[in-house]
Order: sequence, then structure tokens, then C-alpha cells
Amino acid sequence: MNAPFSPATDVGVAVDAPLIVDDAGDVAWTATADLVVVGLGGAGVAAALEGLERGLSVTAVDRYACGGSTAANGGVFYAGGGTAIQRQEGEEDDPQAMLDYLRIEAGHVVSDATLRRFVEESPGTIDWILKHGGKLAGGVWRKKASYPPLDRFLYHPDNSLVASYRARAKPAARGHRAFGKDGKKAWGLGKFITEPMTRSALGLGLTYHRFAEARQLVQDRSGRVIGVRVLQIPESSADAQRFTRYIARANTLLAALPPSIPLASVTIGLGNHYLRKAAAIEAHGRTERLIRAREGVLLSAGGFIMNPRMVERYAPTYARGMPNGTLGDQGSGILLGMSAGGATALMDKISAWRFINPPKAWSDAIVVNRAGERFVDETVYGATLGEHIGDHQGGIAWLIYDKTLRKAAFAQARDPDLVPFQRDVTLLNLAFNAKKAPSLDALAGRIGVDPAGLARTIAAYNAAASGAAADPFGKEPADMQPIAEAPFYAMDISIESRFLPLPVISFGGLRVSEESGQVLDRIGTPIPGLYAAGRSAVGIASQTYVSGLSFADCFFSGRRAARHAARANI
Repeated sequence: MNAPFSPATDVGVAVDAPLIVDDAGDVAWTATADLVVVGLGGAGVAAALEGLERGLSVTAVDRYACGGSTAANGGVFYAGGGTAIQRQEGEEDDPQAMLDYLRIEAGHVVSDATLRRFVEESPGTIDWILKHGGKLAGGVWRKKASYPPLDRFLYHPDNSLVASYRARAKPAARGHRAFGKDGKKAWGLGKFITEPMTRSALGLGLTYHRFAEARQLVQDRSGRVIGVRVLQIPESSADAQRFTRYIARANTLLAALPPSIPLASVTIGLGNHYLRKAAAIEAHGRTERLIRAREGVLLSAGGFIMNPRMVERYAPTYARGMPNGTLGDQGSGILLGMSAGGATALMDKISAWRFINPPKAWSDAIVVNRAGERFVDETVYGATLGEHIGDHQGGIAWLIYDKTLRKAAFAQARDPDLVPFQRDVTLLNLAFNAKKAPSLDALAGRIGVDPAGLARTIAAYNAAASGAAADPFGKEPADMQPIAEAPFYAMDISIESRFLPLPVISFGGLRVSEESGQVLDRIGTPIPGLYAAGRSAVGIASQTYVSGLSFADCFFSGRRAARHAARANI
């Protein structure tokens, strides 16, 4: 639990302490709605649609008007238990199997009752997405992979095919990819779900203010949140057009390279240049709005991974990772909630994604720490591997392979099923991120790991790969190759690896009631009129990330808040 909110705290985001008023009638409101949504990304659009369907009037404000990280992601939505797409493709799944699996991944961050509710709602959520124009399709990919071929739209985006997980829960393909293409990219595809649903919300009467930054909550003397103060660039102005261009350029440049790559200083510098130009427009060209919220304000403005000061403060181990987000992920929603007395949790919890499959040759090899010891089944999902490296190995790890596996990796990089970024990352690291040595002892010396530990590890691994012994991590022989043919190679897969970007996102946020989505204060009491959803709040995806689970949690938590806010209208 964190210290009370202080407006003087230097976290790179301007949020004012709440405006306290005696009575809502004392305020010169410029607009009124039942529900005011701060941030129209995945959680925001889900809340807006749910609220509108339940008879609420809804106003949404968004500073950047680009759909947030949900629109910018790979378009994967985690769902199962027998969805329409699963049934269409003959993929067998049921709610109990999905629940069994998610109990492993979600841990105790949410209650079993909440997890069960999420699972039970899952098939209906897919129907709801399709009803509102979200684009989903079939075509199953049943192999382990960080991301499926671009012509497959249902796959395993998790650990469900890993032997130790498969023994505990029946696997099923639960990654529902958005149906749409943007060239050959594997990102920027979430928009094929969020954009149709935003249009549907607008058709149902959503009032939407773009280029509008929520700077301050309004509370009455009882502590109830009754509105929000917003600063907005007039939408039809020349300033708005320039602001849009500057933000688009900044977003592209800041996400272009991981900070560990030398040239990143150039792209980050240019990105910050355009941010300063955008900030200059905001400094002189905005008008103030005071929007009353009769039933509640929903904070759905994303996480804080794009705010270096907040990452450095709360999760310094990951400050050198590659921020995986959009400019809205500045932590403003979290800070607004804190300003009203909201408690936070898991602010030091970062999801780090270290994908090493494809090529399969890399996951057939071994990952070791500085002691030369393995610490995980190398076939695990990338976020699980990243969690082990960052949270338990001091951020340092090496992938060890031999001549035979190197040759296989080059061959696998030419697989036409690979997404271009998978091919390019493989070739880049085979060429520039490979320490080479004629013996294992020499290799250990080159990378600074214990040579005796590495020798013992590889001897044990080779025995398991040949079937002479069981693997202590449960890795299956089909996913193991002996490391025996010189020369030997080591690839740096640490957090600060120069040529293998480590995407990171934040998990922590405001604590909320699992029944209502209301923000909780420091003693666990709901703050009336204040809700949080998506990555502004702790939720189902806050323990261990699997692809699409954050997207699904955005919809689950956004709809939950809208349902609670609508109770007064029933």
C-alpha cells in the first residue's frame, strides 16, 4: 500500500487534488451525464456500451483519442469455456477447464468467485463483441508460439500446452485474434474490435470529447465523487490537427526501439521533441469543462508503463525494459484515484515478455542464470519466462545452445508461417547476440557464469534429452535437444539485452471492489461515485500475463462498473 497522494509528488503527470464542494448545485457544470468515462480504450468503450445498453447517459473523455493500448495491441482477446468461435472450429473447451487453468495463472490476486464469474461470462462476451461489430474469426493454430501465423485467428496464447500446466488443466485454444490486417504487422490490430464497438457506442448516444485531459475530480463533503474537471483542445481547431500529428509521431518514435539499443537515444529524443510540441499546444489552447457525473466517474486511462518516472519509482528493476503501451499509459487514472483517497496495490508488479519460440530451436535449448543453473521449463509462455528472469534471477539470464541448434534456428527463421517480426528478431540475434566459444568452459568464462554449474546443468539436460533421466522442470523430450556439438553459443536474454527487446507493461493500479468495480480507500471502503477498470485497476490479469487476458479483463471490469452505476436506473 502506498503513501497518501500528494500533488507535489514528482511523477511526471499533472493531477490536482480534488475540488471539494458543499453541493453539486453550487458548481457551474458545462455538461452532465450519468456515467463519465475517463479514457476510451478497451475498458472505457466496454463500460460506455454497457452503460448505454442499460439506459445510462454516458460521456467519455480521452486525451489522445487513439483507442489506447487496447487498439494498439496484437488484437488478442482471451476467452473460452465454449465460445461461438471455439465451437465453430471444433475446439473443445468448457468453463471448468478454463477455470482450472486460470486458477494457475491468476493466483490469488482476485477471489475464486470473481474468476469464476469472468469464466462464466466469457462465451457471452464474445457474442457481445460480435453483436457490436467486433471482428473475430476462426482458423486454429495448435502449436506453441508467441504469436500465430497471420492467417490464423484462434490459438494458445498461454502456457496451456506446457507439460506441467497440461497435467493440471485441460488445454484449449483461447486466444481469439481480431480479424483484420494492417500490412504484415502483429500489432495495432486491437482496433478491429475497439473501433466498431466505439462506433456502436456513438450510435447509441455516447458523447465523446477528444483531446480532453481529466485533471481533477470533484467531490462533495461526504466524499462522493460527483464529477471531473477536464482541459480540452477544441476538436475542430487547427490546434487539434497539429496536436494529432505530433502525438502520432511521438507515439511511433517512443515505441520504435528498446532503451537498451544505442540508437534508441535518437528515437526517444525525437519522440520527446514532438511531445514537447504537443504540450505547448495544451499549455495555451485548451478550454475548461466541468462535467457532472450523476452516478459515477470511471477511471480507465490505462497503466503507467509510458511514464519513466513512475516506473523508476515503483519498479526500478524494469526501468530499462521496452515500454509496451501508448502515450495514454502515463498513470493519470491511477493518480486521479489516489487523489480521492484510493488505495493501490502491486505497483511494483511488471509483466516482462521474453519470447524465445519461435524459433523452436531456442526453446529446445536451455536458459541459465549466473550460477549456470536452469530455473524454468524453457517452453513456457514468454511472460512467464520474463517473470522468472526479472523477479527471481536479478534480471540476468542466458540462452545456451550448440552448433546443431544454431543451424536449426537459421532454418526455422525461414519458415513462411513466421510473422515478420519473429523472423527478423531471430536473425538479428543469431547474427549479433551470440557469444561463441569452442568449449563450455570457455563459454562460461565469456559470459561470466559459473563453469562448474554450467557443466553440471548441461550434463543433466543431455541425459534428460536422451531419455536417460526425467527433467526436473517437467520439460518433455520432444522439446529437448542435447547440447553437445561444438562450438557453443550463449545469447543474452537479460532485461537489458541490447538486441532482444524486453516488452514490459505495468500490472499495479487502484484497488477496487470485485463486486462493483468501485475504488477502495486505504481501509477497504468503496469511495462512492468512483470506479476504476482495465490497467488503471488491479484485476484478473495482474498476477501473470497471458496474451489477451488484459484485453478481456478490460471488458470484464469496464462492464462490471457500468452495471453497478446503472443500478440506480433500474
